[in-house]
Amino acid sequence: MSESTTPTFRFPRTHRLRKQREFDLVYQAATARSAGPLRVFGRPNNLDHCRLGLNVSRRVGHAVRRNRVKRMVRESFRLLQHELPGGYDLVVVARPHQRLALEDYQRLLRDATARLHHHWQKVQADAT
Repeated sequence: MSESTTPTFRFPRTHRLRKQREFDLVYQAATARSAGPLRVFGRPNNLDHCRLGLNVSRRVGHAVRRNRVKRMVRESFRLLQHELPGGYDLVVVARPHQRLALEDYQRLLRDATARLHHHWQKVQADAT
């Protein structure tokens, strides 16, 4: 495998939702799937990659706990970005929960995203 075809696991700014308008568009699509303590909102973005936004409220815990949850979800996304179906803006909302391992966050994110992808494929098929 050549160096140019080796997938990278970077998490550049182009893979992040940063503006409130971007978050609002995902929420307005009103399509979400839950997996454990994560609720994943998703919307097609017409790009060849997914973009991630996070929403972790104070109900999850103090700042250290919230930041740990955000780090774990970001790392899960970073490691899974080549497995996830491309072309979606995702907003992950974390609800209060007990501490989970990285593998658990990966499994939850993978499951919820797969179900969102299935939903949007069905919507697209019904539209044609």
